[in-house]
Amino acid sequence: MNNFLDVGGAGAGAAAARSGGAAADFLQQSGGAAAAGAARPGAAAAATGVARPGAAAVAAARPGTARQNLAQNQPGRIENREQRQGDRQSRHDEIRKQYEQNNPGSFWEENPGWAAVAITRPFAWATWGSVGSWCGYSEEAMPYNYGEGVYYAEDQVYYGDQPVATTAEYADQAAAIATTEPKATPAKDDWLPLGVFAITQDGEASGPEPTLYLQLAISKQAVITGTLKNTTSGKVDTVEGMADKKTQRVAWTIAGKSRPVMETGLTNLTKDTSPALIHFEDGQTQQWLMVRLPESDSPAKP
Repeated sequence: MNNFLDVGGAGAGAAAARSGGAAADFLQQSGGAAAAGAARPGAAAAATGVARPGAAAVAAARPGTARQNLAQNQPGRIENREQRQGDRQSRHDEIRKQYEQNNPGSFWEENPGWAAVAITRPFAWATWGSVGSWCGYSEEAMPYNYGEGVYYAEDQVYYGDQPVATTAEYADQAAAIATTEPKATPAKDDWLPLGVFAITQDGEASGPEPTLYLQLAISKQAVITGTLKNTTSGKVDTVEGMADKKTQRVAWTIAGKSRPVMETGLTNLTKDTSPALIHFEDGQTQQWLMVRLPESDSPAKP
């Protein structure tokens, strides 16, 4: 969701502005702040039929640098896995410093719908063991390592070396997961916090301060809920989605919308840094990075 982009805000990169399309429109306009507890969009079935990601090691072209046009930021195979991991760690450290110096405030409390959810520690994070137990998953974790075990090549999405869907089909699967109706309405105490994340471009070791901050929680029924703050527009929106038990893909959107849809693996949400995909309504899919944030004692920016 950061393309869901760093467009138009202080410190935003020129490459972000060039990417245009639905990604830039989202950051500049956002959706009107959705009322928490709004009806879930649609009842699409999340029958993804996607197999577990292969464990085969993959290698290939790194998708550009921090100066690239972000419209080209596709989740293709990466050339240097160690370098990518090092870049992510550097960006993680930088974002945490940026957050401590200029945090975006308690946007959790700005959304009155959270009174219906019994969570008092939105920054708390969960391990795979706690998430699996909470949701009743007995399977081992399935990490979604975009650019490594899961990658795009031309019009196909691959797990390992096996094509599993076209790029359009893969995006539609994420939208179907995000808009699946839960079988039961979660009770107030059914929610487990997953933490607060900054969302930024993947593949760069340094960059501007993020403009999108996301809080997430998961219910025992695998429903995802959360709050998205866009510091460029100042808007706070409710997000909602689901986790698919078979594939452990997790996808969410702004309440009442089907695009853009953001997805990652459920176990990815238990990590300090994790890649994610964002599928936009104009057909773009971009790879981004979620960086977990600690609770800050520093004052929020005005």
